[in-house]
Amino acid sequence: MIRPAIAFALLCSPALAQETSLAGTDGTNSLGTIPCAANAGDPLKTCHAELRHHDDGTTTLAVGLGDGEVRSIYFTDGVPNSSSSASKLTYETRGDLMVIFIDPGEVYEIPKAALIRQ
Repeated sequence: MIRPAIAFALLCSPALAQETSLAGTDGTNSLGTIPCAANAGDPLKTCHAELRHHDDGTTTLAVGLGDGEVRSIYFTDGVPNSSSSASKLTYETRGDLMVIFIDPGEVYEIPKAALIRQ
């Protein structure tokens, strides 16, 4: 019972409350929304997302981009290391927020705390 409350608190920090939301969790996996942009120059929009923590310590973030397209971003120890795109992936940390860039113009924002397995 405490895990859903922790997940909700992590995904809904005050700085991100207008964009990030949590629809449900089973204590390990979470469904909700995150800010994202699918194309260079696009403003950030709200995208449906699923965060899955795996037993081996890795995490997968699956983000719905619209038109049935899903971008998967793979993390090890809370650090993004690859995606379902063949394009270059980079990231930066802005306070409690991780911003992920996939060339040529995809952008994803996620609270760093959400990547920590509880």
